[in-house]
Amino acid sequence: MQFNYIANAALPSSSGRTIAMLDPSDGQPYDEIQRSNASDIDLAVRAARQGLEAVWRKLGAAERGRLLMRLSLKITEHVDELTAIEQRDCGKPTRQARADAVALARYFEFYAGACDKLHGETIPYLDGYSVLTWREPHGVTGHIIPWNYPMQIFGRSVGGALAAGNVCVVKPAEDACLSLLRVAQLAVEVGFPAGTINIVTGYGHEVGDALARHPGIDHISFTGSPAVGTLVSQVAAQRHCPVTLELGGKSPQIVFADADLDAAIPAIINGIVQNAGQTCSAGSRLLVDQAIYEPLLARLGHEFEKLRVGPAALDLDLGPLIRQSQQQRVWDFLSDAHVAHIAMVAQGKVVDEAPQTGFYQAPTLLRDVPVTHRLAQEEVFGPVLVAMSFRDEDHAVELANATPFGLVAGVWTADGARQFRMARRVRCGQVFINNFGAGGGVELPFGGVKSSGYGREKGVEALYGFTTLKTVAIRHG
Repeated sequence: MQFNYIANAALPSSSGRTIAMLDPSDGQPYDEIQRSNASDIDLAVRAARQGLEAVWRKLGAAERGRLLMRLSLKITEHVDELTAIEQRDCGKPTRQARADAVALARYFEFYAGACDKLHGETIPYLDGYSVLTWREPHGVTGHIIPWNYPMQIFGRSVGGALAAGNVCVVKPAEDACLSLLRVAQLAVEVGFPAGTINIVTGYGHEVGDALARHPGIDHISFTGSPAVGTLVSQVAAQRHCPVTLELGGKSPQIVFADADLDAAIPAIINGIVQNAGQTCSAGSRLLVDQAIYEPLLARLGHEFEKLRVGPAALDLDLGPLIRQSQQQRVWDFLSDAHVAHIAMVAQGKVVDEAPQTGFYQAPTLLRDVPVTHRLAQEEVFGPVLVAMSFRDEDHAVELANATPFGLVAGVWTADGARQFRMARRVRCGQVFINNFGAGGGVELPFGGVKSSGYGREKGVEALYGFTTLKTVAIRHG
């Protein structure tokens, strides 16, 4: 059984209740976490405040950086262990789980070096005055972490918050939180003061809601669905608490006739099958120049048929979806496609070794999807790629911007002028030209516009969101 981690101690929930953890590869329970409640959140927030005032606020930026670096190195020592935890907890194939563990170490390494680089400014003002600005931490930050990339999102949000001088209360998803509980233990081992990192498990409507409402939380970082993000922001607004929201996407891969298809095709496939399509920035819409639409679909279809899905330990192209309800959601989308007579180009295969009780879905390529259909508008969060053709550049921009989301876009073209035009015209937070994802990009600010949320995580830009600006005007004349 797993316990909450509050003030550097493993504690049971005050509710005395637990939640079973299921292995997505076979659907069977294998561990339990605490079903916490508002009392546990209150305990964690009080511990965080005490840790902030007693120790963390008094540490110099360089010392905070040394602690973050020690945690990065400790995570690196435990990559194999964290990989195994994430693999079973999330159903990720070994390579993907390992990549997440390595990325987590890299986030703490990056933010370790950023701690003493967060500078203020001096401002020219009236004669006899000196004016300067300071970047100050909010204080106690709340982090609601989703189940699809718990280690990575923990690294980019908690790492940034700690670097800026905050202390953290973390509510991970009830489906996938074991790796974060282990990281909290590693933080204690390398010397993090009590109250710096606190983790409280449980359901979103119980623990997440309590975290968002708690008056001791000074800033909230939320990654999840637009519907829940709306609830979080509404609750936070009642007490004027700032929030950072990353709320998913319906990201287009835009392929022009002059694109290098040998480079584009592997990136297009990886962009939809990584983590079984359960990725906010998944390239789930394929927009193709009509001049190459048919040959590109033929090549993609051939590659899709090679894709294999199975238990995480087999380390195939895809593992299972996270839970049965997510599997059913994907099935519902595919059922709607069938009713609408949307044609399937190709589909991968679930291997015979996959248990019937696991949550599997073969990657699927659909064609000629109407731009207004829910498959082209809503986030499936599964390995389903929908394709449509465009006439010219203006039409491509129209289609790319024709959803409520605006997180990421990929543009594939050899025309340098078009690359910049498209980057300007597509409404999203990140544009990748002749690549998709840039290898993870710890240094690259990440976030969206429209229904994809606001604020930025990753890179130095994230530090600004985890701080507030104070202006100091000194009269000395």
